[in-house]
Amino acid sequence: MGVDAVLYRQISTGTGRRRPAYASIEVVADPQDVLPDLLKRVRGGGRTPLLDRVDPLGELTVEAGRMPQLLAELRCLAEVARTPAEVDHVLRLARLVRRCADRRDAEIRFEGD
Repeated sequence: MGVDAVLYRQISTGTGRRRPAYASIEVVADPQDVLPDLLKRVRGGGRTPLLDRVDPLGELTVEAGRMPQLLAELRCLAEVARTPAEVDHVLRLARLVRRCADRRDAEIRFEGD
């Protein structure tokens, strides 16, 4: 079960009880289940509290303001990456995180199967 990382940007503000609306603008797909395998190697070590919350069956939303922390945690994934596919996946995730950090109206959602 792969976990896709999806960059969303806000397209309308919420009013009253309505939440803001978001549109997907970029996806780092994970059809080979690379991210769950990497997460197993770092989970519970205390260095990746955000990534420890990624659920292969659910969704985790990380707001733009948390991108510096997420980028630091991705460095931990890079340390345990063993194959070219894993290294490439971490690099693509880091690019997505940097792109999100440049926007105040964005978030990344880790979407499990």
